[in-house]
Amino acid sequence: MFALRPLRPRGWLLVIFGVLALLLAAYFGRRDLLMVAVFCFLLPVAACLGIYALRPGVSVQRHISPSLSQVGLAVNVTLEVRGSNPGGSRIRLVETLPPGFNGARPFSFPQPVVPHGRLSRYHYELHPRHRGVFTLGPLKGHFTDPFDVAFAQRALDAGDLLTVAPAAVELPAISLGDSRGNDGSQASRSPAHASHDDAMAREYRHGDPLRRVHWPVTARAGKLMVRAEESVTTPEAALILDQRPGAFGPELAANPGEADSSGSLRTTALFETAVVAAVSVASHLLERGYTLRILDQLGQPAFSSSPSAANPEQEDFAGPTAALEVSAALAAVELAGVHTVTVPHREPFAESLAHKLQQSRRRGPLVAITGTLSAQEALLLAGTSEQSAGAYALVLCHDTADAGEALEILRRAGWQAAALTRHSPVEDAWAQLESETLHLGGGR
Repeated sequence: MFALRPLRPRGWLLVIFGVLALLLAAYFGRRDLLMVAVFCFLLPVAACLGIYALRPGVSVQRHISPSLSQVGLAVNVTLEVRGSNPGGSRIRLVETLPPGFNGARPFSFPQPVVPHGRLSRYHYELHPRHRGVFTLGPLKGHFTDPFDVAFAQRALDAGDLLTVAPAAVELPAISLGDSRGNDGSQASRSPAHASHDDAMAREYRHGDPLRRVHWPVTARAGKLMVRAEESVTTPEAALILDQRPGAFGPELAANPGEADSSGSLRTTALFETAVVAAVSVASHLLERGYTLRILDQLGQPAFSSSPSAANPEQEDFAGPTAALEVSAALAAVELAGVHTVTVPHREPFAESLAHKLQQSRRRGPLVAITGTLSAQEALLLAGTSEQSAGAYALVLCHDTADAGEALEILRRAGWQAAALTRHSPVEDAWAQLESETLHLGGGR
């Protein structure tokens, strides 16, 4: 991309002097003044043509660390600019940043400390305040001729993407009602009856501890036998992230992030709190070894429309990198577009979601993070917990009094539910679910 601003102040002065010299030459009939006027006109024209014709041999490499950042976490950016300006003058470099970002100041190329070097490095730091996928760059070069007469601006690269994920909040450990250990595992132990001792034993292998030797079976088999390992089931959980338009209040007038270089996130202040709750709950469960299925209000993969998701159709997450994958996908998740909901959202909110949960046959905990619920919506959501070992809901609302009826309906259906406002800490609402569990347990 090339943008030409024809003249610098010195260039405009030359044009003014040229006009004056031309007028004086015509008035006094002086040929020497005519030559001065021609020189004053030709020099700016030649300078502009030179800047346009001589392409600068400059290349840019941008290193972003970390490439996946979090809200409030510092991002270090290093620019490596290599090459030279055919005109011999210095180049003023300006980094283009998204709205709301600051931290990059103009640079001079080549660096004064290495005036004849072909490689210059520049560093700056960013502090993202909102989640999203942002474009850093392009790096623009402001070029002048050796006489500082003409001026041109060129984009030296296409820019690079920075993904800013929502920052997870550390949640307190609560009982999720499925008899899991602290790491989320659940052992399936068969009763040790003499009638099936042989089925519980296997042949001794090198490295087996002696305390596991099954002596009765060893005596019968005539060789060293040990008790078989207890089977450990993979812990499973499900997370529902409500993305219904209108369920989280009016959309933000000034969008906090960019979903891509040309679009913006459909979000609200209350939905941003829901996203923080979602990344916190997901990290909490994944760090405890759960295989986590994340769905939207329709029972579809929650990140199917997120530009920042590595695999938009993925709905099951597990393993050491799962928390990072979920954080990255939540960076650009947004409220569903109005065009994607062709019928009132109350009907598909429960029917398709309940069908999906029944198909999965998962017996682990179910966590729902929803927007404002009407009584009918709360009744429909309450029925989705039949296949789960425990059901937990965080209902986002502007005032806790607004969620009273919905919370009561969910609690009567066996859910542990709490209200979460924009200004209330997520960890406090999560801890409130534990108190609800104890309250219900004491009432049995």
